[in-house]
This record gives sequence, structure tokens and C-alpha cells, in this order.
Amino acid sequence: MVHRTYMKPEHEETSRRALTDAAKNWLAMDGLWFQAVEQAYGMDAAIALDREVWKQFAVIEARRIKERLGLPEKGGLNALAIAFKNRLVSLLNELSILRPDENTLIVTTKTCRVQATRKRKGMQQFPCKAVGLVEFPIFARTIDARIMTTCLSCPPETLPGAPYCSWKFTLDGDE
Repeated sequence: MVHRTYMKPEHEETSRRALTDAAKNWLAMDGLWFQAVEQAYGMDAAIALDREVWKQFAVIEARRIKERLGLPEKGGLNALAIAFKNRLVSLLNELSILRPDENTLIVTTKTCRVQATRKRKGMQQFPCKAVGLVEFPIFARTIDARIMTTCLSCPPETLPGAPYCSWKFTLDGDE
């Protein structure tokens, strides 16, 4: 039998604020680490190391979300949409999650805390596509191994008028 605990609205709000604060701390640490490497060794080295970190972290985060929410192994794009809504960064960035058809999921970052912080500090835009090409496919395939990922727009190759980044996810034809 599953026991569900009712949480009073004020406790839910307190918990959400605490989780959002923890997400800000996590992202601040990630950003400070990246900037230290960037300053010491340059952007290319920082991106190369960041890609290595995301190869591991994307799997860890996806597995923990799957386990916590009880998502099935072959949950498809529905499971991926749920997983995206439960990523730590989703507490900090505004995401748009669209299903133009049953075989396609499009996730767009409408507001990006990393890019906004770099802009505020007078730093160059973070060319995150190289990291996203690791992070997003690994995250998606950990949720469901059949999911394929395509970058639609991501710095430094952002489509005109497109907010920061947009990624398309589809199910591989081999069901």
C-alpha cells in the first residue's frame, strides 16, 4: 500500500522555496567552477571538461528522476516530458515543452539563468551547444533508450528570434 502524506500549502511553498534555493546554489557552484576553468585555461578547455561532467551527471539525474517518479523503462516522450519538468534546472529556467505530434517533443529554454548571469557580468554568451550535444541525448536516452535528440537552436548557433536553446526529441523507429 502506498501512503501519501498531505502537505499543507504553506509547507509546500516552504519546501519549493528551499528546493529552488538549493537549485540556485547548485547552479552557482557549477558556474563558478566553469568560470574558474575558463579564466585559467580558456573557453575550449572549460567546455571540454564540462562535456565530461555532463556525460556523467545527465545519467545520474535522469536515473534519480526515473526512480523517484517510478517512470517506466520505455516511457517514451511522455516520460521524457515529465522528467524535464523534474530536473533541478527547471526550477530556475522557464521551459516550454511542446508536443506537435505524438512522435515529437520539443523542449525550449525560454529564459536561461546562465546566459542572463553572463550577460549581467559583461561576459560573452556561453556557447553551450557543444555541452548540450552531450547532456540532452544522454539524459533523454537514460529516460528511454529509444529517444533520439536533435538540436534546433543553441548558442552559438541560435536561430533568429529563438530563445537560447531548443531541442527536438523523437522515438527511434525500432520499438
